Amino acid sequence: MALEGLTNFISLTGFANLTLPNFAMICVGLFFIFLAIKYDYEPLLLIPIGTGVIIGNIPFIAGNQIGIYEDGSVLNYLYFGVQKGIYPPLIFLGIGAMTDFSSLIANPKLMLLGAAAQVGVFLTFIGAIALGFDLKEAASIGIIGGADGPTAIFLSSKEAPHLLGAIAIAAYSYMALVPVIQPPIMRLMTSEAERKIKMKPPRTVSKTEKIIFPIVGLILTTFISPSALPLLGMLFFGNLLKESGHTERLANTARTSMIDIVTILLGVTVGASTQASEFITLNSMKIFALGAASFAVATFSGLAFAKIMNVFLKGGNKINPLIGAAGVSAVPDSARVVQQEGLKSDPTNHLLMHAMAPNVSGVIGSAVAAGILMSFLTYFSSL
Repeated sequence: MALEGLTNFISLTGFANLTLPNFAMICVGLFFIFLAIKYDYEPLLLIPIGTGVIIGNIPFIAGNQIGIYEDGSVLNYLYFGVQKGIYPPLIFLGIGAMTDFSSLIANPKLMLLGAAAQVGVFLTFIGAIALGFDLKEAASIGIIGGADGPTAIFLSSKEAPHLLGAIAIAAYSYMALVPVIQPPIMRLMTSEAERKIKMKPPRTVSKTEKIIFPIVGLILTTFISPSALPLLGMLFFGNLLKESGHTERLANTARTSMIDIVTILLGVTVGASTQASEFITLNSMKIFALGAASFAVATFSGLAFAKIMNVFLKGGNKINPLIGAAGVSAVPDSARVVQQEGLKSDPTNHLLMHAMAPNVSGVIGSAVAAGILMSFLTYFSSL
Protein backbone atom coordinates (compact mmCIF):
# COMPACT_ATOMS: atom_id res chain seq x y z
CA MET A 1 0.00 0.00 0.00
CA ALA A 2 2.86 2.35 0.86
CA LEU A 3 4.54 1.55 -2.45
CA GLU A 4 1.30 2.17 -4.31
CA GLY A 5 0.88 5.51 -2.55
CA LEU A 6 4.44 6.52 -3.43
CA THR A 7 3.86 5.53 -7.06
CA ASN A 8 0.68 7.62 -7.20
CA PHE A 9 2.49 10.58 -5.63
CA ILE A 10 5.27 10.40 -8.22
CA SER A 11 2.74 10.19 -11.04
CA LEU A 12 1.23 13.49 -9.89
CA THR A 13 4.52 15.43 -9.78
CA GLY A 14 5.67 17.82 -12.46
CA PHE A 15 8.66 15.58 -13.16
CA ALA A 16 6.41 12.73 -14.25
CA ASN A 17 4.20 14.95 -16.41
CA LEU A 18 6.85 17.17 -18.01
CA THR A 19 6.60 17.42 -21.79
CA LEU A 20 9.09 18.84 -24.27
CA PRO A 21 6.85 21.86 -25.05
CA ASN A 22 6.57 22.62 -21.30
CA PHE A 23 10.35 22.41 -20.95
CA ALA A 24 10.86 24.67 -23.98
CA MET A 25 8.53 27.34 -22.59
CA ILE A 26 10.19 27.20 -19.16
CA CYS A 27 13.50 27.86 -20.93
CA VAL A 28 11.89 30.85 -22.66
CA GLY A 29 10.78 32.18 -19.27
CA LEU A 30 14.30 31.77 -17.88
CA PHE A 31 15.69 33.55 -20.96
CA PHE A 32 13.38 36.54 -20.38
CA ILE A 33 14.54 36.77 -16.76
CA PHE A 34 18.18 36.51 -17.91
CA LEU A 35 17.72 39.38 -20.39
CA ALA A 36 16.09 41.54 -17.73
CA ILE A 37 18.80 40.97 -15.11
CA LYS A 38 21.91 40.69 -17.28
CA TYR A 39 21.17 43.41 -19.85
CA ASP A 40 18.50 45.48 -18.03
CA TYR A 41 16.01 44.97 -20.88
CA GLU A 42 12.67 46.19 -19.46
CA PRO A 43 13.08 44.33 -16.13
CA LEU A 44 9.74 45.64 -14.85
CA LEU A 45 8.08 43.71 -17.68
CA LEU A 46 10.35 40.78 -18.47
CA ILE A 47 10.81 39.53 -14.90
CA PRO A 48 7.03 39.27 -14.22
CA ILE A 49 6.40 37.85 -17.71
CA GLY A 50 9.31 35.39 -17.48
CA THR A 51 8.16 34.21 -14.07
CA GLY A 52 4.61 33.90 -15.40
CA VAL A 53 5.85 31.76 -18.33
CA ILE A 54 7.48 29.39 -15.83
CA ILE A 55 4.34 29.32 -13.64
CA GLY A 56 2.13 28.64 -16.65
CA ASN A 57 4.24 25.69 -17.79
CA ILE A 58 4.77 23.78 -14.58
CA PRO A 59 3.07 20.45 -15.43
CA PHE A 60 -0.05 19.67 -13.43
CA ILE A 61 -3.00 17.29 -13.47
CA ALA A 62 -6.02 18.98 -15.04
CA GLY A 63 -9.19 19.33 -13.00
CA ASN A 64 -7.73 20.71 -9.75
CA GLN A 65 -8.41 24.38 -10.62
CA ILE A 66 -4.72 25.21 -11.00
CA GLY A 67 -4.12 26.25 -14.61
CA ILE A 68 -4.82 29.74 -15.93
CA TYR A 69 -7.41 28.35 -18.37
CA GLU A 70 -9.30 26.33 -15.72
CA ASP A 71 -12.50 27.94 -14.45
CA GLY A 72 -12.31 28.71 -10.75
CA SER A 73 -8.53 28.78 -10.46
CA VAL A 74 -6.84 31.77 -8.84
CA LEU A 75 -4.79 32.40 -11.98
CA ASN A 76 -7.96 32.38 -14.07
CA TYR A 77 -9.50 35.05 -11.82
CA LEU A 78 -6.38 37.21 -12.14
CA TYR A 79 -6.36 36.65 -15.90
CA PHE A 80 -9.89 38.09 -16.04
CA GLY A 81 -8.37 41.58 -16.08
CA VAL A 82 -6.47 40.69 -19.25
CA GLN A 83 -9.33 38.86 -20.94
CA LYS A 84 -11.79 41.71 -20.41
CA GLY A 85 -9.34 44.52 -21.17
CA ILE A 86 -9.40 45.93 -17.62
CA TYR A 87 -5.65 46.24 -17.03
CA PRO A 88 -4.67 48.26 -20.17
CA PRO A 89 -6.74 51.39 -19.34
CA LEU A 90 -5.28 51.36 -15.82
CA ILE A 91 -1.80 51.15 -17.31
CA PHE A 92 -2.67 54.14 -19.52
CA LEU A 93 -3.87 56.07 -16.47
CA GLY A 94 -0.47 55.55 -14.85
CA ILE A 95 1.38 56.45 -18.06
CA GLY A 96 -0.61 59.68 -18.33
CA ALA A 97 0.20 60.58 -14.72
CA MET A 98 3.94 60.16 -15.30
CA THR A 99 4.21 61.70 -18.79
CA ASP A 100 5.37 65.23 -19.48
CA PHE A 101 3.93 66.37 -22.83
CA SER A 102 5.98 69.60 -22.80
CA SER A 103 8.27 68.59 -25.66
CA LEU A 104 5.28 67.73 -27.84
CA ILE A 105 3.44 70.96 -26.96
CA ALA A 106 6.60 72.97 -27.69
CA ASN A 107 7.10 71.38 -31.10
CA PRO A 108 3.76 69.94 -32.29
CA LYS A 109 5.01 69.11 -35.79
CA LEU A 110 6.93 66.22 -34.25
CA MET A 111 3.56 64.53 -33.68
CA LEU A 112 3.75 63.63 -37.36
CA LEU A 113 6.62 61.25 -36.57
CA GLY A 114 4.45 59.38 -34.09
CA ALA A 115 1.75 59.14 -36.75
CA ALA A 116 4.26 57.96 -39.37
CA ALA A 117 5.37 55.07 -37.18
CA GLN A 118 1.80 53.71 -37.22
CA VAL A 119 2.43 52.64 -40.82
CA GLY A 120 3.82 49.48 -39.24
CA VAL A 121 0.41 48.75 -37.72
CA PHE A 122 -1.50 48.91 -40.98
CA LEU A 123 1.09 47.11 -43.09
CA THR A 124 1.16 44.28 -40.54
CA PHE A 125 -2.63 44.18 -40.67
CA ILE A 126 -2.41 43.59 -44.42
CA GLY A 127 0.43 41.07 -43.99
CA ALA A 128 -1.55 39.08 -41.42
CA ILE A 129 -4.48 38.81 -43.80
CA ALA A 130 -2.09 37.57 -46.49
CA LEU A 131 -0.91 34.84 -44.10
CA GLY A 132 -4.43 33.55 -43.58
CA PHE A 133 -5.65 35.37 -40.47
CA ASP A 134 -9.17 36.78 -40.52
CA LEU A 135 -9.88 40.52 -40.17
CA LYS A 136 -10.23 40.54 -36.38
CA GLU A 137 -7.11 38.46 -35.86
CA ALA A 138 -5.13 40.59 -38.33
CA ALA A 139 -6.18 43.83 -36.63
CA SER A 140 -5.10 42.52 -33.24
CA ILE A 141 -1.74 41.36 -34.60
CA GLY A 142 -1.17 44.66 -36.40
CA ILE A 143 -1.06 46.67 -33.17
CA ILE A 144 2.19 44.90 -32.26
CA GLY A 145 3.78 47.25 -34.82
CA GLY A 146 3.06 50.16 -32.50
CA ALA A 147 5.24 48.54 -29.80
CA ASP A 148 2.39 49.15 -27.37
CA GLY A 149 1.69 46.16 -25.13
CA PRO A 150 -1.40 47.49 -23.30
CA THR A 151 -3.07 48.56 -26.55
CA ALA A 152 -2.29 45.20 -28.17
CA ILE A 153 -3.87 43.43 -25.19
CA PHE A 154 -6.89 45.73 -25.20
CA LEU A 155 -7.64 45.17 -28.88
CA SER A 156 -6.97 41.42 -28.94
CA SER A 157 -9.09 40.89 -25.81
CA LYS A 158 -12.01 42.36 -27.76
CA GLU A 159 -11.39 40.96 -31.22
CA ALA A 160 -9.18 37.84 -30.97
CA PRO A 161 -9.10 36.51 -27.39
CA HIS A 162 -7.83 33.10 -28.57
CA LEU A 163 -4.61 34.82 -29.76
CA LEU A 164 -4.25 37.03 -26.69
CA GLY A 165 -1.30 35.18 -25.15
CA ALA A 166 0.81 35.12 -28.30
CA ILE A 167 0.04 38.75 -29.19
CA ALA A 168 0.78 40.01 -25.68
CA ILE A 169 4.06 38.12 -25.39
CA ALA A 170 5.15 39.27 -28.85
CA ALA A 171 4.28 42.92 -28.11
CA TYR A 172 6.08 43.01 -24.77
CA SER A 173 9.05 41.02 -26.06
CA TYR A 174 9.69 43.49 -28.86
CA MET A 175 9.16 46.44 -26.49
CA ALA A 176 11.90 44.99 -24.28
CA LEU A 177 14.19 44.43 -27.26
CA VAL A 178 14.04 48.05 -28.47
CA PRO A 179 17.79 48.54 -27.69
CA VAL A 180 18.58 45.52 -29.90
CA ILE A 181 16.17 45.97 -32.83
CA GLN A 182 16.22 49.72 -33.44
CA PRO A 183 19.94 50.78 -33.50
CA PRO A 184 20.90 48.79 -36.66
CA ILE A 185 17.92 50.23 -38.54
CA MET A 186 18.74 53.73 -37.30
CA ARG A 187 22.35 53.48 -38.48
CA LEU A 188 21.28 52.01 -41.82
CA MET A 189 18.75 54.78 -42.50
CA THR A 190 20.85 57.79 -41.46
CA SER A 191 24.25 59.20 -42.40
CA GLU A 192 26.88 60.30 -39.90
CA ALA A 193 26.16 63.92 -40.79
CA GLU A 194 22.43 63.46 -40.17
CA ARG A 195 23.06 61.85 -36.79
CA LYS A 196 25.11 64.92 -35.79
CA ILE A 197 22.32 67.42 -36.50
CA LYS A 198 21.69 69.54 -33.42
CA MET A 199 18.16 70.72 -32.82
CA LYS A 200 17.12 73.98 -31.20
CA PRO A 201 16.22 73.65 -27.52
CA PRO A 202 12.44 73.36 -27.10
CA ARG A 203 10.70 76.48 -25.87
CA THR A 204 9.42 76.76 -22.32
CA VAL A 205 5.84 75.55 -22.03
CA SER A 206 3.51 77.40 -19.66
CA LYS A 207 1.48 75.76 -16.91
CA THR A 208 -1.73 76.83 -18.65
CA GLU A 209 -0.69 75.03 -21.85
CA LYS A 210 0.07 71.87 -19.87
CA ILE A 211 -3.41 71.93 -18.32
CA ILE A 212 -5.23 72.68 -21.57
CA PHE A 213 -3.38 69.98 -23.55
CA PRO A 214 -4.93 66.85 -21.93
CA ILE A 215 -8.42 68.38 -22.12
CA VAL A 216 -8.11 69.28 -25.80
CA GLY A 217 -6.25 66.03 -26.52
CA LEU A 218 -9.02 63.97 -24.88
CA ILE A 219 -11.79 65.63 -26.84
CA LEU A 220 -9.98 65.73 -30.18
CA THR A 221 -8.59 62.17 -30.23
CA THR A 222 -11.73 60.48 -28.93
CA PHE A 223 -13.88 62.34 -31.45
CA ILE A 224 -11.55 61.02 -34.15
CA SER A 225 -11.47 57.51 -32.69
CA PRO A 226 -14.34 56.93 -30.20
CA SER A 227 -13.53 53.22 -29.89
CA ALA A 228 -10.23 54.12 -28.20
CA LEU A 229 -12.03 56.05 -25.43
CA PRO A 230 -11.12 53.62 -22.59
CA LEU A 231 -7.41 54.02 -23.38
CA LEU A 232 -7.19 57.67 -24.42
CA GLY A 233 -9.68 58.80 -21.78
CA MET A 234 -7.55 57.30 -19.02
CA LEU A 235 -4.29 58.54 -20.56
CA PHE A 236 -5.38 62.18 -20.65
CA PHE A 237 -7.20 61.89 -17.31
CA GLY A 238 -3.95 60.72 -15.70
CA ASN A 239 -2.07 63.61 -17.29
CA LEU A 240 -4.67 66.12 -16.07
CA LEU A 241 -4.23 64.75 -12.53
CA LYS A 242 -0.50 65.45 -12.90
CA GLU A 243 -0.72 68.92 -14.43
CA SER A 244 -3.71 70.40 -12.58
CA GLY A 245 -1.62 71.11 -9.49
CA HIS A 246 -4.47 70.15 -7.16
CA THR A 247 -4.54 66.34 -7.35
CA GLU A 248 -0.90 65.42 -6.74
CA ARG A 249 -1.86 62.64 -4.32
CA LEU A 250 -4.06 60.97 -6.93
CA ALA A 251 -1.44 61.44 -9.64
CA ASN A 252 1.26 60.00 -7.41
CA THR A 253 -0.88 56.94 -6.65
CA ALA A 254 -1.62 56.41 -10.35
CA ARG A 255 2.04 56.62 -11.45
CA THR A 256 3.49 54.57 -8.58
CA SER A 257 1.47 52.09 -6.52
CA MET A 258 -1.39 51.51 -8.95
CA ILE A 259 0.62 51.09 -12.14
CA ASP A 260 3.12 48.86 -10.29
CA ILE A 261 0.37 46.56 -9.01
CA VAL A 262 -1.30 46.35 -12.41
CA THR A 263 2.05 45.74 -14.14
CA ILE A 264 2.74 42.82 -11.79
CA LEU A 265 -0.68 41.25 -12.37
CA LEU A 266 -0.56 41.88 -16.10
CA GLY A 267 2.98 40.55 -16.55
CA VAL A 268 2.51 37.37 -14.52
CA THR A 269 -0.86 36.44 -16.02
CA VAL A 270 0.19 37.22 -19.59
CA GLY A 271 3.27 35.07 -19.03
CA ALA A 272 1.19 32.25 -17.52
CA SER A 273 -1.12 32.34 -20.54
CA THR A 274 1.72 30.80 -22.58
CA GLN A 275 0.75 27.35 -21.31
CA ALA A 276 2.42 25.10 -23.88
CA SER A 277 -0.74 23.21 -24.83
CA GLU A 278 -2.42 26.50 -25.81
CA PHE A 279 0.55 28.58 -26.93
CA ILE A 280 2.86 26.51 -29.12
CA THR A 281 1.02 26.61 -32.44
CA LEU A 282 1.82 27.59 -36.00
CA ASN A 283 -0.23 30.77 -35.57
CA SER A 284 1.92 31.81 -32.60
CA MET A 285 5.06 31.46 -34.71
CA LYS A 286 3.44 33.55 -37.47
CA ILE A 287 2.52 36.23 -34.93
CA PHE A 288 6.09 36.47 -33.66
CA ALA A 289 7.42 36.78 -37.23
CA LEU A 290 4.84 39.45 -38.09
CA GLY A 291 5.60 41.28 -34.85
CA ALA A 292 9.31 41.52 -35.66
CA ALA A 293 8.56 42.72 -39.19
CA SER A 294 6.00 45.28 -38.02
CA PHE A 295 8.33 46.73 -35.40
CA ALA A 296 11.09 47.09 -38.00
CA VAL A 297 8.65 48.74 -40.45
CA ALA A 298 7.41 51.16 -37.78
CA THR A 299 10.99 52.19 -36.97
CA PHE A 300 11.82 52.54 -40.68
CA SER A 301 8.69 54.64 -41.32
CA GLY A 302 9.46 57.07 -38.51
CA LEU A 303 13.04 57.54 -39.71
CA ALA A 304 12.00 57.92 -43.35
CA PHE A 305 9.35 60.52 -42.54
CA ALA A 306 11.86 62.53 -40.48
CA LYS A 307 14.15 62.64 -43.51
CA ILE A 308 11.24 63.74 -45.70
CA MET A 309 10.35 66.51 -43.23
CA ASN A 310 13.91 67.83 -43.45
CA VAL A 311 13.47 68.40 -47.18
CA PHE A 312 10.93 71.12 -46.33
CA LEU A 313 12.66 72.56 -43.26
CA LYS A 314 15.24 75.33 -43.51
CA GLY A 315 18.73 75.55 -41.95
CA GLY A 316 18.60 75.59 -38.15
CA ASN A 317 15.03 74.22 -38.08
CA LYS A 318 16.03 70.80 -39.42
CA ILE A 319 15.37 67.83 -37.16
CA ASN A 320 17.71 64.98 -36.38
CA PRO A 321 16.23 61.99 -38.27
CA LEU A 322 17.12 59.68 -35.38
CA ILE A 323 14.16 60.98 -33.39
CA GLY A 324 11.85 59.45 -36.00
CA ALA A 325 12.65 56.04 -34.50
CA ALA A 326 11.03 57.19 -31.26
CA GLY A 327 7.65 57.33 -33.00
CA VAL A 328 6.90 53.82 -31.73
CA SER A 329 5.17 53.94 -28.37
CA ALA A 330 7.76 52.07 -26.29
CA VAL A 331 8.00 54.85 -23.71
CA PRO A 332 10.62 55.93 -22.77
CA ASP A 333 12.96 53.22 -24.10
CA SER A 334 12.91 54.21 -27.77
CA ALA A 335 13.64 57.83 -26.79
CA ARG A 336 16.59 56.61 -24.70
CA VAL A 337 17.91 54.62 -27.66
CA VAL A 338 17.74 57.77 -29.79
CA GLN A 339 19.70 59.62 -27.11
CA GLN A 340 22.36 56.89 -27.00
CA GLU A 341 22.75 56.75 -30.78
CA GLY A 342 23.01 60.54 -30.99
CA LEU A 343 25.73 60.62 -28.33
CA LYS A 344 27.74 58.00 -30.20
CA SER A 345 28.04 60.35 -33.17
CA ASP A 346 28.44 63.52 -31.11
CA PRO A 347 28.92 63.34 -27.30
CA THR A 348 27.46 66.86 -26.97
CA ASN A 349 24.26 66.13 -28.92
CA HIS A 350 21.47 65.43 -26.43
CA LEU A 351 18.29 64.32 -28.20
CA LEU A 352 16.24 62.86 -25.34
CA MET A 353 13.84 65.78 -24.87
CA HIS A 354 13.31 66.08 -28.62
CA ALA A 355 12.74 62.32 -28.96
CA MET A 356 10.11 62.33 -26.22
CA ALA A 357 7.76 64.33 -28.48
CA PRO A 358 7.32 61.60 -31.14
CA ASN A 359 7.55 58.98 -28.39
CA VAL A 360 4.52 60.21 -26.46
CA SER A 361 2.67 60.97 -29.70
CA GLY A 362 3.31 57.33 -30.63
CA VAL A 363 1.39 56.28 -27.51
CA ILE A 364 -1.55 58.41 -28.62
CA GLY A 365 -1.17 57.24 -32.22
CA SER A 366 -1.24 53.53 -31.42
CA ALA A 367 -4.40 53.96 -29.33
CA VAL A 368 -6.04 55.96 -32.14
CA ALA A 369 -4.98 53.26 -34.64
CA ALA A 370 -6.55 50.59 -32.42
CA GLY A 371 -9.77 52.57 -32.25
CA ILE A 372 -9.84 53.00 -36.02
CA LEU A 373 -9.36 49.26 -36.51
CA MET A 374 -12.12 48.48 -34.00
CA SER A 375 -14.52 50.83 -35.81
CA PHE A 376 -13.51 49.27 -39.12
CA LEU A 377 -14.24 45.77 -37.79
CA THR A 378 -17.57 46.86 -36.31
CA TYR A 379 -18.62 48.30 -39.67
CA PHE A 380 -17.73 45.13 -41.58
CA SER A 381 -19.40 42.92 -38.95
CA SER A 382 -22.65 44.79 -39.50
CA LEU A 383 -22.64 44.11 -43.25
